[in-house]
Amino acid sequence: MNASYLSEKFSQAFPYVAYLATGTPEQQRRWNQVYDAANLTTAQLQLLSGFSRSMKVLILSGIWCGDCVQQCPMLEKIAESRPGLIDLRLLDRDANRDLTEQLRINGGDRVPVAIFMAEDFEFCSTFGDRTLNRYRAIARAQLGASCPIGISAPPADELAATLQDWLNEFERIQLMLRLSARLRKKYGD
Repeated sequence: MNASYLSEKFSQAFPYVAYLATGTPEQQRRWNQVYDAANLTTAQLQLLSGFSRSMKVLILSGIWCGDCVQQCPMLEKIAESRPGLIDLRLLDRDANRDLTEQLRINGGDRVPVAIFMAEDFEFCSTFGDRTLNRYRAIARAQLGASCPIGISAPPADELAATLQDWLNEFERIQLMLRLSARLRKKYGD
């Protein structure tokens, strides 16, 4: 996945609201329910206010996917906190098989998967399909083969823990970009 390929994929991706509009009214309701329940704390907003490097975040998703329902709205909340600095877009997994094939997890086409990039689309990291706290919550609930369907928002403590997991990854990438010799030379810092 070189910068040219990632730039092309990013240009084909939808901003959050446009991506959400591709879903059925029921799918939109589910995504909006989690979006409304996910709130960044004062400490999290303070952390995000210290971000100084621009980053691109491309999410491979499925509007129908319960894990996407319960996580992607959180990613939008993080991106909204730093407009112009965190540029988040979403792509449908099934419509982008070329990218999906490169992002398989444990032999499967899992979603959501985030691709974190520098401002110039240089690859930094992938993260997904679930955070550690999300896996812990699912394991506590079932330890079975069924997939959560996102009918309702997760409990507040699970939502907060999963949001923090994602925020930790955004912070890790921001520090990677901030400490990058290439970008420090470019910006003289």
